[in-house]
Amino acid sequence: MTLSDSKRIAGVVGWPIAHSLSPQLHGFWLREYGLGGAYVPLPVRLHEFSVALRGLARSGFEGLNITLPHKEAAFALADECDRAAIATGAANIILFRGERVRAQNSDVEGLAASLEEELGTDAIRGGSVVVLGAGGASRAAILACDSLGAREIHVLNRTSSRAKDVVARLSAHAAATIGAISPDEWPALAPAVRLVINATSAGMKGRASPTVSLESLPRDAAVCDLVYNPLETPLLARAKARRLRVIDGLGMLMHQAVSAFESFYGIRPEVSASLRAHLEEALRGGA
Repeated sequence: MTLSDSKRIAGVVGWPIAHSLSPQLHGFWLREYGLGGAYVPLPVRLHEFSVALRGLARSGFEGLNITLPHKEAAFALADECDRAAIATGAANIILFRGERVRAQNSDVEGLAASLEEELGTDAIRGGSVVVLGAGGASRAAILACDSLGAREIHVLNRTSSRAKDVVARLSAHAAATIGAISPDEWPALAPAVRLVINATSAGMKGRASPTVSLESLPRDAAVCDLVYNPLETPLLARAKARRLRVIDGLGMLMHQAVSAFESFYGIRPEVSASLRAHLEEALRGGA
């Protein structure tokens, strides 16, 4: 299908973008629902983002998914934002509505849905969670865990000042107690932690994995990695070796895409086993 054949056009903007599974994901739903639309990958450098956004708005795009490194810039450039985007200061969806640009953040609901699907509704309720990282994904992870009833959420980041900034930003938006911890505090905290979430890009293909130790985690703890390429990151491989529960990043990717697809194409799609199988095949190089 060419763009001129399409009834509705959307895409994903990032740099780099070749690794993104979003075109395969949305393409699957477009075929499944028989829609005459297109979804395209759009490589845009950081310093070119604002110009590209204006150009795409004028080119007939319904909207865009936004990935690294543009999520905070997308939020800053929007005319209006949903509550999750305001709380996190980051947007993964941009919608063009006439002359106005609307920013949304579906990463929060996407991760919450993935964790609930994999762990159940009460797995972290009243418990302690550790989030690795202090970027937009970290902020989304904090709010997702808060929505699932976590009692304490600890932010562990190499730069302590950035972790403290995240705590200061989100404390007013969460019922959970949020605090920053240093690597030195991790060993004492680990035995009480129910869930560890890697919300950094560490572990992505070609990048070093997080070095946080999993040795002192309780046997019923879970480890979630928001990286989905590779599907089994070194962090998840270490967690599996300790027989901890593991959640890969594919669940969040699928669930966060639901509201974007509905906004772009007018149909709310289903996250299914066949969609996951399709994306797993794409990661193996078969799609």
